[in-house]
Amino acid sequence: MGDPINLLPDDAGQHRVLGQAGAHLIKSFEGCAKARPDGRFEAYPDPGTGGKPWTIGWGTTGPDVVKGLIWTQGDCDRRFLLDAQHFVNQVAALVGNAPTSQNQFDAMVSFQYNTGHLAGSTLLAKHLAGDFKGAAAEFGKWTHAGGKVLPGLVKRRAAEAALYGQG
Repeated sequence: MGDPINLLPDDAGQHRVLGQAGAHLIKSFEGCAKARPDGRFEAYPDPGTGGKPWTIGWGTTGPDVVKGLIWTQGDCDRRFLLDAQHFVNQVAALVGNAPTSQNQFDAMVSFQYNTGHLAGSTLLAKHLAGDFKGAAAEFGKWTHAGGKVLPGLVKRRAAEAALYGQG
């Protein structure tokens, strides 16, 4: 899977990284889906909505990801590194100086990568309060997309909670 994704020191002078377990977790659930016979990858609609946001590669979304977009494996891998760094930075800013193990950090980066809703969540509030058991239980509440429970999200949240719980 390669080296962890490094980050410049945060405000506390700490170096936050996405560890091997976190990168593996994200990639295992994002898959590098919709491979074409020519080995390239095409954008696909959100499984919960059947439309926006369109996704490509390792779960990349954004205004540049639209129906008909095609990337190579290299494009997917390069964008994963950029996207992961973005979410590492967000989670590092949110947890600040709070005691956070590598596994907890990785689980929250995976959660943020997929939902974008760690800020203001009860999961984050419980983590910051040191209620790690309570925070781990919060992952399972985030299994809906498009108004319905998705089995893939149930599995992902369980995997994130398990990684988080390893402390």
